[in-house]
Amino acid sequence: MKKKALFNWSSGKDSALALYKVLQDPEFEINCLLTSVNQEFQRVSMHGVRVELLEQQAKSIGLPLEIMQIPEMPTMEVYESVMQTTMEKLKNQGVTHSIFGDINLEDLRKYREDKLATMGLEGVFPLWKVPTHDLIQEFIGLGFKTIVVCVNERYLDKSFIGRVIDQSFINDLPKNVDVCGENGEFHTFTFDGPIFSELIDFEIGEIVYRKYEKPKEDSSNTRCESDATDVFDYGFWYCDLVEKEIIK
Repeated sequence: MKKKALFNWSSGKDSALALYKVLQDPEFEINCLLTSVNQEFQRVSMHGVRVELLEQQAKSIGLPLEIMQIPEMPTMEVYESVMQTTMEKLKNQGVTHSIFGDINLEDLRKYREDKLATMGLEGVFPLWKVPTHDLIQEFIGLGFKTIVVCVNERYLDKSFIGRVIDQSFINDLPKNVDVCGENGEFHTFTFDGPIFSELIDFEIGEIVYRKYEKPKEDSSNTRCESDATDVFDYGFWYCDLVEKEIIK
């Protein structure tokens, strides 16, 4: 019997590569893609990608999409409550495993595994501890295409936003930036590759800069960042992607 799993889908490159690997693994059956979305703006948390494009990805991949509606800047209590409700629902559908595209953030993996354990679920990490230089070369070599939709100005300037990741992009990265953006340097939207039945078509829209105020109480981290304690000291560049069909 295959193990029934949910796949935590961010819309970006690490998710795409991890899903590619899992779809070839006879041990697992993917029940759905799970994505958290900003309830107010209807955009993927952290990445800022429109829900319409997220839905196009799921359709092209051929898997059901489960969306978690998260309030803007939620407290950890609120975030974990929504997550608990969603996980219980999926567990009732027979899900026993939760798959992530994480690579090497130890604290994040421990947090995920601890929370899953309280619900009787197990975490799976297909990319874990693989060198990021190897992962990005494998990703490109497989024919995946991904565009940078968010950068942290602490690491990268505006010139990197809206670029498709290729060898030229990798060569231009400063030495202190991980090639997979594993430290929250940048986030991506994957629009083509072997897991898709058809290319996700879009136009590049507005490029905007946002800086967030530190909340008065502990909040979950839903910005374009991983786990930095000084996340609120820096701003972020976002590249809006718009479906071609609604471009006037």
